[in-house]
Amino acid sequence: MTTGRRRGLTRGARSLVPVPIRDRREASRMSDRFHVVPTPIAGVLVLEHRPRGDARGSLTRLFCADGLAACGWTRPIAQINLTRTARAGTLRGLHFQHPPHAETKLVQCLKGAICDVVVDLRAGSPTFLAHHRLTLSADTGHALLVPPGVAHGLQTLVDDVELLYCHDHPHVPAAEGGVSPFDPRLGVVWPLPVGEISERDRAHPLLAAAFEGIAP
Repeated sequence: MTTGRRRGLTRGARSLVPVPIRDRREASRMSDRFHVVPTPIAGVLVLEHRPRGDARGSLTRLFCADGLAACGWTRPIAQINLTRTARAGTLRGLHFQHPPHAETKLVQCLKGAICDVVVDLRAGSPTFLAHHRLTLSADTGHALLVPPGVAHGLQTLVDDVELLYCHDHPHVPAAEGGVSPFDPRLGVVWPLPVGEISERDRAHPLLAAAFEGIAP
């Protein structure tokens, strides 16, 4: 797991305190299915799944409403999306949705591996404009929980990658937001030379100097 400058941050933070699990009783109930690892950006969580297996094979619970409620996921799943990416070096992002259509998303790599990047765009956040970078792969089976107001992007590290996304709000084209993945103000370093990138993502704007963040 890797991060940007200074403990995963591109901007200094006064005090980074991981967001507590809201209900310790729920945390104990979900501990046999996945382990929650806080990141330097509040609300962004890594879920380390714990498959159960025997001689037949294994079972991994990819989504558990009761367990994820303790992590901040409180609404029903609105959409489940599967993406397939053919080539290593492909870049997607940085994406988010504006309020009142802001979404929480759960991202898991089913095949291959990606460099996953989140950027805190929340107004008033102690880690405002900080980014966190980590690897998600089918080998580890870890998932990433991305809260509203945090932009998400990725670069594929190998050919033939498949990602599963769960969203708690439907996609609303009029609410789409994006930030240039090459914005020098963010300082995201992508691990591979950028190969494929959509025209839409290439056209995402740089943050304005006066940008103060996304209101809750």
